[in-house]
Amino acid sequence: MHRERVSENVYWFQSEIYAQVTAGVVTGSQWAVVIDTLALPEETLAMREFIEHEIGMPVRYIINTHHHADHAWGNCFFPGATVIAHTRCRQLLEERGQPSLEAAKKQNAALRQVKIVLPHMTFEQGEFNLRVGKKNLVLFPAGGHSQDGLAVLVEEDRVLFAGDAFMPLPYLVDGNLDDLTASIKRIGRMGLENIVQGHGDIILRGEIDAAVKENLNYLSAIKKAARTALRRKAAGEFLDRISIEECGKSRVHLGGLAEALHRRNLRALYLQMRDSDKADDEKGDD
Repeated sequence: MHRERVSENVYWFQSEIYAQVTAGVVTGSQWAVVIDTLALPEETLAMREFIEHEIGMPVRYIINTHHHADHAWGNCFFPGATVIAHTRCRQLLEERGQPSLEAAKKQNAALRQVKIVLPHMTFEQGEFNLRVGKKNLVLFPAGGHSQDGLAVLVEEDRVLFAGDAFMPLPYLVDGNLDDLTASIKRIGRMGLENIVQGHGDIILRGEIDAAVKENLNYLSAIKKAARTALRRKAAGEFLDRISIEECGKSRVHLGGLAEALHRRNLRALYLQMRDSDKADDEKGDD
């Protein structure tokens, strides 16, 4: 696990095991706030060891940026902490979390210690503020990657923990392209010093404009490809020919997972558009 101090009392962690997934911690004078957990117990426990013994703080709150396993299944390793999330995050963890975990345990014995811990405090709209020592954390919805996305701004430092609303390769299989586009545009307007992506490396101030533009261009490119595929008889074959490089991204992102995620993006977007067009046609017939 990589670890880096982002600013005073703000730290970033990155998995060396799974998809460069990230997490963070903000410390006050007496307690700390964790932002997401890591994919496997050993790395989340290493985070806790650092916070509790090297920094010397108990964890009072955990913020889940969304319900996906690699960000939320480690809640159980911070007993006694209050979990804060989007209202939909709690619903999705309740509906999908336990069945997914039981299936995953059959494939990976390392997950046998994991238990789903549902958020205790939730909100759906506007902002949620949390004071941690000298830092004010501003939580706000950041959808598109999933239905329940949150981002967390460390207001004084202009550091944003963006969750998966910002990644080296935008990923929308469980979300919505228009919502993700809106989230990325909002992030680009925030005047940030750093973006902590849900996966991948930290984006520095001088890199933010280019990263925002590249992600928006990628979403525009796959939208165009999916729309073109709707007019083709062999839509699947057409989409298979659309390379990640043609859409402005590199297949080396996310430890080599980017190519597979790109394929899933194209397929999911095509199906979403097809279903939407079908629904519009049926309304017209009525």
